[in-house]
Amino acid sequence: MDRLRALEVFVAVAEAGSLAGAAKVMSMSAPTVTRVLGNLEADLGVLLFHRSTRATTLTDPGRSFLTDAQRILDDYQASSDAARGAHRAPKGVLRLTAPTLFGQAYVSPILLDFLDQFDEVDAEAIYLDRVVNIIDEGFDVAVRIGALTDTNLMAVRVGTVRRVVCAGAAYLSQHGIPHVPGDLAGHRIIAARPVSASNEWKFADGKAVKISPRVSFSSVPAAITAAKSGWGLTRVLSYQVGPDLDAGDLKIVLSEYEPEPLPVHIVHAEGRNVSAKVRAFVDIAAARLRANSFLNL
Repeated sequence: MDRLRALEVFVAVAEAGSLAGAAKVMSMSAPTVTRVLGNLEADLGVLLFHRSTRATTLTDPGRSFLTDAQRILDDYQASSDAARGAHRAPKGVLRLTAPTLFGQAYVSPILLDFLDQFDEVDAEAIYLDRVVNIIDEGFDVAVRIGALTDTNLMAVRVGTVRRVVCAGAAYLSQHGIPHVPGDLAGHRIIAARPVSASNEWKFADGKAVKISPRVSFSSVPAAITAAKSGWGLTRVLSYQVGPDLDAGDLKIVLSEYEPEPLPVHIVHAEGRNVSAKVRAFVDIAAARLRANSFLNL
């Protein structure tokens, strides 16, 4: 039995949800698909699918085996590309993810330039404000802000960001500048929930201050807009207000009490046989992000 071909047939059936659908995708006859799948199940000694006239669904062992089968096929493809020299020519679909605002402001321009440079690469960018499991969710590359917990990922550090308290000049002129974190109790607070989910802001040496927001926003841009209008103080990440600081629309306060900066990494799951599309994008993105002054304010 050609085990690699059997894995391809198995994955095709799982993705198509039927033997006939897999046969069409694989350009094989339905009886051949049935025979290959039957031989695979006999070789493994387990039933991979529940079959009925209406549907073909994975059994519990089948679901577990699917993850391994997809990984084996991906590894084989990467090794084959490397052996043929295809690793020198970026091509295929690059799937990447990043925090929403970071992706929109900093990753998208790099990605579009990358696509202009490599005509055989397409891309899918999904920006989410949560930690994505790039292996389980099928991403090639991710940008992570904060300490890394996935020790099995390859990581390239590209900068740092700070957690900053800021306000518009008009607000500070009218209400005064807080000099120590405890002074926040006497100020209007605008909470940006994606950055500060609780009503406790931590500062240097782990010291925490309870805050009482007058208003909370579910989006960071809304909180920044309110701060720029002169309504109150907010806390965000430095890259989110870089242009506003440069333009003088916002001013940072309590900078000497800030906690340690958060590292920014580009991460990917591929090791020695990293594909050309991933290697090329990581190289270009790392150089561009390291040169970005807003990531090292």
